[in-house]
Amino acid sequence: MTRINNLETLLSSDDTNESIIELDNFISELCSYGENMDKLTEPQEQFYYNQCLEREINNGGFNQYFINSSGDFAHQTIQSLIAIGANTTADILQKAINQFPDKKVPQDRDERIEIVEQIEETATEIWEELDEKVFEYEDDLNTLNLSFVRQHKSDF
Repeated sequence: MTRINNLETLLSSDDTNESIIELDNFISELCSYGENMDKLTEPQEQFYYNQCLEREINNGGFNQYFINSSGDFAHQTIQSLIAIGANTTADILQKAINQFPDKKVPQDRDERIEIVEQIEETATEIWEELDEKVFEYEDDLNTLNLSFVRQHKSDF
């Protein structure tokens, strides 16, 4: 099956979650799980950032998101969420980012981990509340992401 036919199949599937997982696996492998972001088109990057956020929040919340490599892209993820229309989730992420000094999340993971260790006593309670807000799924991220992929098909 060609890439285009496979994409068409995923986009026309009734199983939105499975389509998102397949697209995420493809893009994650394409960029070596964030190590080679230059291999992605801008829409693919945006999709990847959104999926990293959702994966980490579902697995361990904002604390895990910021400690893991996904946190490298925290500021870009605000823009990628806005790009798909997930403004509520973008606001939640911004509130999580606001716990960092000067509201800046370092891209360097070691530096970021050091800061998380310094702020986690006060930040963890806020992050846990924000995790719960994400879990309310006011923004249907799967549907929004698939709609974004449909709008940018040629980039996928």
